[in-house]
Amino acid sequence: MVSGTKSPARHDRAVTLAVLVAALGYFVDIYDLILFGTVRKASLVELGYAGDALTNKGLLLFNMQMGGLILGGILWGMLGDKRGRLSVLFGSIITYSLANLANGMVTNIEGYAVCRAIAGIGLAGELGAGITLVSELMDKRRRGVATAIVAGVGICGGVAAGIIGGGMPAIWDGAYWRHAYYIGGGMGLALLALRVGVTESGMFAKVAATGGSRGNFLQLFTRARFGRYIGLIAVGIPVWYVIGILVTFCDRVGGSLGLHPEPRPATALMFTYAGCAAGDVASGLISQWLGSRRRALAWFIGGTVLAVGAYFTLGPTSSTAFYACCTLLGFASGYWAVFVTTAAEQFGTNLRATVATTTPNFVRGSAVLLAIGFQSLQGPLGPAGAAAAVGVFSIGVAIIGLVTLRETFGVDLDFTEDA
Repeated sequence: MVSGTKSPARHDRAVTLAVLVAALGYFVDIYDLILFGTVRKASLVELGYAGDALTNKGLLLFNMQMGGLILGGILWGMLGDKRGRLSVLFGSIITYSLANLANGMVTNIEGYAVCRAIAGIGLAGELGAGITLVSELMDKRRRGVATAIVAGVGICGGVAAGIIGGGMPAIWDGAYWRHAYYIGGGMGLALLALRVGVTESGMFAKVAATGGSRGNFLQLFTRARFGRYIGLIAVGIPVWYVIGILVTFCDRVGGSLGLHPEPRPATALMFTYAGCAAGDVASGLISQWLGSRRRALAWFIGGTVLAVGAYFTLGPTSSTAFYACCTLLGFASGYWAVFVTTAAEQFGTNLRATVATTTPNFVRGSAVLLAIGFQSLQGPLGPAGAAAAVGVFSIGVAIIGLVTLRETFGVDLDFTEDA
């Protein structure tokens, strides 16, 4: 169903439903993405791995998931511009939901790796399609509020993953991690019931009717567009530096800083994502208040610098201080809503889904490179020094990337990119 001329009440209902589906879809998306980090060790132990094999197989699964995200980002992004935002929104939800259910049934590392790769492909599509759809349906002066709601609700999925992944052993004996995956798959499939009544973007329908070029990924590599595209990716890297290095490896970094007992990644992820949820809502509202995407991004990148400093200096004083710093880190790096909204606003309707989908997934994929840098620098610098060095790089490239972006607050999105 394609949105056309409709009454204001019908249009408002269509927008509300689109925001609801995008937000809940992102909730399940983040739940699955973070769940793996919380149950990785328990699941691999049950499959018979220990010692160095536990670490090596964990990295294999992580890389398979991230590789799926990168591949899926390109695939779903192109499909979003060629076939429509709705087809990607629900196709991606089906894919990662079924992969989650299958993940709960694995009996060997090969099956586990395949499930994480397929889940990664599915997880790559929901956010970009959802933000693109909501941005094109919303009034241009208020779309930042809607996308902040999508991201704020969605990020709570990380909190749920931390609670379920870290707390379920006390509720269910045995392979609790399998139940955690079943919950994720079930939530995703239940969400499909909301598909009825969600309308396609009128902007996409108009562009599709012209028969012009849509979703051509290679068009992003022209001189006129490549700088903007790379700048967008760079701006998001500190978010996954915080999640992928400081929080995921907080046991090693915290131990290196002298914190005993070592922090638990599942607990740190829960507090970080609680902060992220608040930060995403705040960043969207601040962007509306400032009337600027770039200034809001600058404020939160600056806040991330301060929060990282607190993590390394105040965090090691106690477990309570450390988890408080994780919450602060989450809030400061919680500019994902403004980041993805900016990505959607930077490019025309015929490339918008491609950009809004590939950009966050390339940022997520950067976690692999950051992890490699972190691992290689631990020898000369130690875990804490390596994490700090990777942080300097991540924030540095984000500042450079921000300079390359144009202001897009309130711009009319009803335009296309020339071939």
